[in-house]
Amino acid sequence: MQNGYVLSVTQLNEYVAGLLQRDVLLRGLTVRGEVSGFKRHSSGHVYFSLKDSGALIRCVMFRQDAMACHTVFADGMEIVATGNASLYVRDGSYQLYVKSVQREGEGELYRRFLMLKTRLQAKGYFDEARKKPIPALPKCVGIVTSATGAAVRDIISVARRRFPKMNLLLCPVAVQGVGAAEEIAEGIRRMNEVGKADVLIVGRGGGSMEDLWAFNEEVVAQAIFESRIPVVSAVGHETDFSIADFVADLRAPTPSAAAELCVPEVDTLLYALDTARETLLQATKNTLQRRRDKVEMLRSSSAFARPSHAVETAKNSLMAIEMQMLGALSANIQTAKQKHAVLQGQLLALSPAATLKRGFALVKDKNGVYHGSAKALLMQEHVTLCFHDGSVNAVISTKEKEQDQNGKEKA
Repeated sequence: MQNGYVLSVTQLNEYVAGLLQRDVLLRGLTVRGEVSGFKRHSSGHVYFSLKDSGALIRCVMFRQDAMACHTVFADGMEIVATGNASLYVRDGSYQLYVKSVQREGEGELYRRFLMLKTRLQAKGYFDEARKKPIPALPKCVGIVTSATGAAVRDIISVARRRFPKMNLLLCPVAVQGVGAAEEIAEGIRRMNEVGKADVLIVGRGGGSMEDLWAFNEEVVAQAIFESRIPVVSAVGHETDFSIADFVADLRAPTPSAAAELCVPEVDTLLYALDTARETLLQATKNTLQRRRDKVEMLRSSSAFARPSHAVETAKNSLMAIEMQMLGALSANIQTAKQKHAVLQGQLLALSPAATLKRGFALVKDKNGVYHGSAKALLMQEHVTLCFHDGSVNAVISTKEKEQDQNGKEKA
């Protein structure tokens, strides 16, 4: 039943906001909870939620309070926040206006995150030495993310802008909720089995720590670690960090940034090709010009300018060599003649005719055999005595043996 009053939405929200503001219990109260959805706006305001096992409340911390706050907190941490509970009239949203924050401990999710991070780090999952380089010009970029999320739209948009004909291969998976981690891991393995992608972008858009938790599961870390294809992790916003970020070969702050890291700009490539072509062409021109200059220098030299002079010089050189050769040949001939004369004289002095002229004779038997020993001749044997001017026949009538100086006969 109506009471006669009709309120506008603004009047209703302002009335409720006034009720909350007048409630002394809601002013200066302290709330304990786990931080979720932490975001620092460019204005300096900080937005987040506090939650426990049964409920969640939106929180805002204005710029001046955020600047005065020296406590660093983030998603997954358990804090104690002091402030006023009220209603934001424009949106009709009930929220806590936080004035100060103290860290009381770490939330369950954050503790699980740190435990897994420590264990995987000890196993070498984060070692820089095992990380694979990202190809400078991939033939195909694989994407493992939700088919309906903003991340895939951002990746495709950036890729098409940078390289319109780049091949993109999407493996759609759930990125949040029960079973999401297993789907992500299976997507990575499937991409490796297909083998078409040269690099994988694995990730999703921003969200709370719970929303991003699938990328903090060990099964996803294991799949990234075993991937033969380089993996670029792009989970959430720039301030969000996940286990996948540490295991991946490269971390991108956002999905859009991942596309920029994996897909080169075609205009930049074309410019680099044009620059390389111009450099090569200029180098070729410079080389040809140096060769032309060298040929021109040779052509304009005195040898080419006066060829008769070069011919005359060569002729004189040949004549000089000829004279040297003739002189050497004449000297060799004269030396040979002298040696010939000496040898000829020696041969004449040792010849049989010269020996016979000195009073010697040759003894030849009836068979024409010359004998140089008396022992070989027989008594009464007819022999011929050959002199330098003729020969005579003789008969051996006596034979005497030669005696030595002591009067003894020689044997």
